[in-house]
Amino acid sequence: MSRKVLLDATQLNIILHRLACQLVEKHTDFKNTVLVGIQPRGVHVANRIHKILKEEYGLENIKTGQLDITFYRDDFRRGEKPLEANKTKIDFVVEDKCVVFIDDVLYTGRSIRAALTAIQSFGRPDEIELLSLIDRRFSRHLPIQPDYNGRQVDAINEEKVKVSWKENDGEDAVYLISK
Repeated sequence: MSRKVLLDATQLNIILHRLACQLVEKHTDFKNTVLVGIQPRGVHVANRIHKILKEEYGLENIKTGQLDITFYRDDFRRGEKPLEANKTKIDFVVEDKCVVFIDDVLYTGRSIRAALTAIQSFGRPDEIELLSLIDRRFSRHLPIQPDYNGRQVDAINEEKVKVSWKENDGEDAVYLISK
């Protein structure tokens, strides 16, 4: 198995700042915008972006949540072992808001399709946008594209993109892993 560094900690930080800047350009004060990290790994991206928006742009009242999509996936009954759900934490109303879904890697689009279904349990958003740290653009099974994109990666199906976070993995980096 080989591992190639796609983004190191510095590059990842630059991309997160650029994505935060793009959100500010579009949503200014975030009065009608909420950020929703898709469990499990999109939450890390959402937390980092929220921190940048708060510390560097002085935006204090940005509503940020976490959405578990485990039982909304079309493949959740196909595995050998039972799936364990993650935590959903949305303590605000999404009705008539702009919801920005945040995920680490956009691959087939199936997670986003599940998130679109799951968010309906919390109300009907006025608009839904997608922020993806890594877009594996040639691997899509569904017609889903990010509104905000950190980096596009052309990886063949046997290759995996792994995003490592300091909080969980001891480092900030993005790797392309080949078997």
